[in-house]
Amino acid sequence: SPQTSAPATGAAAPRYAKPPEEACTVLPGSMIKDLVPGAKTAGNELKSSDLNRRTGCSWHALDDFDYRWLDIAYDVKSVAGKQKSEGGSAVPGLGDDASVTEKTTEDDDQGIREAVVTVHQDNATVTVTYNGGDFESHKAAGSDDIRKGAISAARKALAALDG
Repeated sequence: SPQTSAPATGAAAPRYAKPPEEACTVLPGSMIKDLVPGAKTAGNELKSSDLNRRTGCSWHALDDFDYRWLDIAYDVKSVAGKQKSEGGSAVPGLGDDASVTEKTTEDDDQGIREAVVTVHQDNATVTVTYNGGDFESHKAAGSDDIRKGAISAARKALAALDG
């Protein structure tokens, strides 16, 4: 019988050769000002021993009594292949697979709410961590704000992989 598929020539080439070189420029300044009021838009580059595989950036600030932290990390593997997220709630329409986990911590009577979005797209993983709290009321930041902020930052960070 005739063969309908091409012979296997090994694994497919990975979609992404490396993460964005300037991880601190993947989010527009307006988004940083919105998500992390008072932060310098330049951010802090993640230190990595292999910048061809891992890059990232973080922004944090205390604006009056309102604290926010936003962190983006890229991990690009050298082999292609879909990955699945472990745990969390699914985030439809983001990458090949995406999930968000949320938690609230109370340290020394201070509440901090955190959302972590993990996005898999072919051979790349983008992880966005966003958290915050009010140091005057000692309450954690609102769940909706933190969750939506993390997801919108993840969308921009993922788009930056494609240049």
